[in-house]
Amino acid sequence: MSTLVIVESPTKAKTIRNFLPDGYRVEASMGHVRDLPRSASEIPPEVKGEKWAQLGVNPEADFEPLYIIPGDKKKVVKTLKDALKEADELVLATDEDREGESISWHLLQVLNPKVPTKRMVFHEITQEAIQAALENCRDIDDQLVHAQETRRILDRLVGYTLSPLLWKKIASGLSAGRVQSVAVKLIVHREKERRAFRKGSYWDLKATLKQGENAFEAKLYALAGRRLANGSDFDEATGQIAAGREVELLDEAQARHLQTRLQAGVWTVSNVEERPHTRKPAPPFTTSTLQQEANRKLRLSARDTMRVAQNLYEQGYITYMRTDSVHLSQQAIEAARACVAAKYGTEYLSPKPRQYATKAKAAQEAHEAIRPAGSSFRTPSETGLTGREAALYDLIWKRTIASQMAEARQTSITAAIEVEEAVFRATGKRIDFPGFFRAYVEGSDDPEAALEDQEVLLPALTPGDALSCTDLEAIGHETQPPARYTEATLVKVLENEGIGRPSTYATVIGTIIDRGYVRLVNNSLIPTFTAFAVTALLEQNFPDLVDVHFTARMEQTLDDISTGEVDWLPYLKAFYAGDQGLEHQVQARETQIDPTEARTVRLNGLEAKVRIGRYGPYIELDHGEASVRASIPPDVPPADLDDAQIERIIKQKIEGPDKVGLHPETGEPIFLRIGPYGPYVQLGETTDDNPNPKRASLPKGLQPEDVTVETAVGLLTLPRTLGPHPETGAPIKASQGRFGPYIVHDQGKEGRSLKAEDDVLTVTLERALELLAQPKAGRGRRKAEPLRELGPHPEDGEVVALFNGPYGHYVKHGKVNASVPEGVDIDAVSLEQALDWLNAKASSKTSRSRPSKAAGSQDKAPKKGRSVRSGGKSQTTKTAATRKASGAKRTTKTSSTKASTSRKSSARPGDEAT
Repeated sequence: MSTLVIVESPTKAKTIRNFLPDGYRVEASMGHVRDLPRSASEIPPEVKGEKWAQLGVNPEADFEPLYIIPGDKKKVVKTLKDALKEADELVLATDEDREGESISWHLLQVLNPKVPTKRMVFHEITQEAIQAALENCRDIDDQLVHAQETRRILDRLVGYTLSPLLWKKIASGLSAGRVQSVAVKLIVHREKERRAFRKGSYWDLKATLKQGENAFEAKLYALAGRRLANGSDFDEATGQIAAGREVELLDEAQARHLQTRLQAGVWTVSNVEERPHTRKPAPPFTTSTLQQEANRKLRLSARDTMRVAQNLYEQGYITYMRTDSVHLSQQAIEAARACVAAKYGTEYLSPKPRQYATKAKAAQEAHEAIRPAGSSFRTPSETGLTGREAALYDLIWKRTIASQMAEARQTSITAAIEVEEAVFRATGKRIDFPGFFRAYVEGSDDPEAALEDQEVLLPALTPGDALSCTDLEAIGHETQPPARYTEATLVKVLENEGIGRPSTYATVIGTIIDRGYVRLVNNSLIPTFTAFAVTALLEQNFPDLVDVHFTARMEQTLDDISTGEVDWLPYLKAFYAGDQGLEHQVQARETQIDPTEARTVRLNGLEAKVRIGRYGPYIELDHGEASVRASIPPDVPPADLDDAQIERIIKQKIEGPDKVGLHPETGEPIFLRIGPYGPYVQLGETTDDNPNPKRASLPKGLQPEDVTVETAVGLLTLPRTLGPHPETGAPIKASQGRFGPYIVHDQGKEGRSLKAEDDVLTVTLERALELLAQPKAGRGRRKAEPLRELGPHPEDGEVVALFNGPYGHYVKHGKVNASVPEGVDIDAVSLEQALDWLNAKASSKTSRSRPSKAAGSQDKAPKKGRSVRSGGKSQTTKTAATRKASGAKRTTKTSSTKASTSRKSSARPGDEAT
């Protein structure tokens, strides 16, 4: 007896063959073999004249979908049909979620088998799972198929009905979608919040105090019985202290006066409070949380995360990656606990097996969390994986075993120090028992380093202790606008609000980037002016379709269809047909929407008109009796466009670029121009013989009107070579980057940011050596002292030492830490053993490193900016006058690796894959 097994992809087929008995043939369908028409050329001739043909769904025939076999799938279908002719049985083994069920149903319709047919489902590709699935086959679940088909039809109705309206009223090539339009609206509204934001400023004091030889920091907390104002006390709309806040606000003069008065005061500890608390490990990964954490830790996009995860699943390394469940099977719990006991010891196990409850709205898809596959988990080093696959597997493995580890126990320490009428606070954190921190710390790819960073120790303080103040610094702060969404924070909001399915978020985010609604810059999602125009049109004319709660209710209804609680046909009729249906709404409003008005973006506080044109957004401003139009640089965020920028753009349009002067050596003109990344200077004209003249961005804080010939020449000569290092002979250079001016030594291996008083154009070799001699800025913790030095490293002679940290013993060489394995006699640790552990740790880090991607464009000024962490809506940063220097750290973006997947979505207007 011969059996034909059909899966979605060649990779999955190759893996599953290893676990099937003789007589089984495995073929791949390459995803869906049928779909709705993607273009007019795919519409069958017999229905091309029908008015609904372009829609691909016939609303007048109970929304009957028009399914066709795409041209690129006809060869696949022929192969499957030929294979079926030789089979005595057909097994459909596509994925276990709604889409997988839909693929199997379509295969059944196309192949029309005359032999017995079974549906086989599994959530991991292992010997045990495949054997169990073969013994428990079932029929196709019609309710899941109806739910998927209803989603597909609904997305087609929304996309193909609204998108043509956007083409007519705003610009061609635009699209709307049931989930994508809500996602764009969220990003646009955050940008509006940033535009409406008003900056507030405040000052405080930071003291460096000593008890004996132990130094620590404390910050001013209260003055004369009133708490000092901080960033959270400001009203974002006014930049002033919010109404009802009883706080003390210091300006610079008051802070400086207080600094002088308190410096020589008597500093006394008035209170010390210790608060023990515990932290529980996070649940194992779902689709959504995996995308979020991979974005934070590995800088992977949601789309790349799902590609890599699918590869891991199809190769048998992890369980199914499209799931809303945080549940672990008994087999998985036992495997995770065995890993913990073997690697960290039984004291690191949770007292009893830990299960988690799924909290996501309408949790569906697979029935287990994403975890390593099998009844025993391979450690990351045992898999042989490399690159992104190794990094993502490592993340999943750590998160899974951490879920069965003991809670971390910490103690927060707060000391109050009084001096005259002022109260300072010093805060510390002690890790009493690291628990699951040994394996996994959210947001960090190195748990040991993260633990070291988390612990901030204070000396043993008691009330009444006298302290000496060695330094008192007045520091100015400015409140920051609400952080833009990252892929991680957007996914979290979409899931929490119940918008769409987590399995589709990667496609949705990819679509809004590909369609030009959003730009991804430094991991932030920045909306374009086109996104503003489309969102405004939809909000004004079809408010329900972009309403978060309406969309969430729609998603719930679709889930109810999958369980049989709601009938799909009446729902589609109510949504699309009738006087209140989408079709009638679009027809009624099409004549009411003025294209000129629809293409106009209204930004508060801006006199000029911003419009969307054929070649992008532009400014239109009255100039005398005529109006002047000028293109907006493509990388200017809507929140940052102000009257000063508009004036410069219009001036450059009317008069051409400003001429700063002539280069004193070459005689070439130096121009001041406005580019996609802001103002920059350019040496010479752009000509056929000189298509890429030398350019340099203006440093932060330097205004275009303050640029002189001397300044421009200096910027154009960067990077400056200051001279050789007296010890290494390697050159030391001064330059500027995205995070400000810096010096660098030894081909970029060692760098320091310049301080506020330093000028990148005039900084000397002596000053650079002084900065390089200073340690990189830390977090206020005391440097760990080694238990003993084991000896010099054979490669560089640097000392290898043994330490005792809050999470156990470890050895250290340079910047590499490696844990001492459990059970090793600490007193007997040798240099040879330490080198083995360090080499293994260095190798694992190398395997996780990501290739860099060359960035930049020859015809654009160098990009500048700074990284902004996501989080709360009011963040603070020190002003330039009081910034502390930190190591200049420049990161390269991960190269985008194309990976094959069985679920590629076409870039069709308004169509969303679900």
